[in-house]
Amino acid sequence: MSVPTPVAVPAHPDVLLAKIDLVRQSLQGIILGKSDVIDAVLTALLAEGSVLLEDVPGVGKTTLAKSLARLIHLEFQRIQCTPDLLPADILGSSVFRPSSGTFEFRSGPIFSNLLIADEINRASPRTQSALLEAMAESQVTIDGTRYPLKRPFIVLATQNPTGFEGTFLLPESQLDRFLMRLSMDYPDTESEIDLLLEQASHDPAQGLQPVMSQDELLALQSFVRHVKVDRKAAAYIVAIASATRTDTRLRVGCSPRGSKMLLRAAQARAVLMGRDFVLPDDIQLLAPAVLSHRVSPRNALASSSETTQTIHELVRTIEVPA
Repeated sequence: MSVPTPVAVPAHPDVLLAKIDLVRQSLQGIILGKSDVIDAVLTALLAEGSVLLEDVPGVGKTTLAKSLARLIHLEFQRIQCTPDLLPADILGSSVFRPSSGTFEFRSGPIFSNLLIADEINRASPRTQSALLEAMAESQVTIDGTRYPLKRPFIVLATQNPTGFEGTFLLPESQLDRFLMRLSMDYPDTESEIDLLLEQASHDPAQGLQPVMSQDELLALQSFVRHVKVDRKAAAYIVAIASATRTDTRLRVGCSPRGSKMLLRAAQARAVLMGRDFVLPDDIQLLAPAVLSHRVSPRNALASSSETTQTIHELVRTIEVPA
């Protein structure tokens, strides 16, 4: 994740915190019974990280992404990933203009603030790799020319569970570019009943209006980098990462980049909760979502949910700093 140009931190961040809380409340009115997933996505947004939403079709993954873009007034583009999707369909390409005899670059959907990549694991590995540079460095290289991406730039990708018809495995290098991997899961019974009754005659997501500007989001993202992290909290993160490297259930443990991402996510959650310091609770809560896709289980047939459960159990064995 590249270091952005500093943004002036407002003198009264309480106003911005109130706005991000309004975004949260609005999302909870659209995506019922999933407050934990909403908080995680907003945490990733504040931490300038991308999110991989994994679950069966129809549980609200795309609705969450589009609603977020509307509420924060972000320029968003949606791509439907299919096996015949090409890298140029995401990045853009040079088009020949006969009138001038020159090539003109036409930008693709990646030149937006929020890129929604639907069913990303249905695209071929070659096309998936087109996102690597963008997610790691907020830039793309096309025909030898580097193009910086807009700020903020976030990828919200959805994927069907592995084994579904026509899916490709995401390589480890691409998974590592996502700050978090989350599962929407099915709603509880009461939330699903409410969803059916509230959306029987209209889609409430269509009426969403922006409650936060792009510049305000950038200011909050800058504020995240000023959140205090004491040495005990940093040592706690390192202890969790080190435990993944020695656990017998895991073949490959978390890298130092994973530790850095967990730290940044903890800072972002502190801001979302209205604090300017990180608590061990932030680290505990976020570790499974941030680390589970950055480790490799010894059992090659283990599902992502099983790997997440392994991280849950491992975190519980680490002593929490006082």
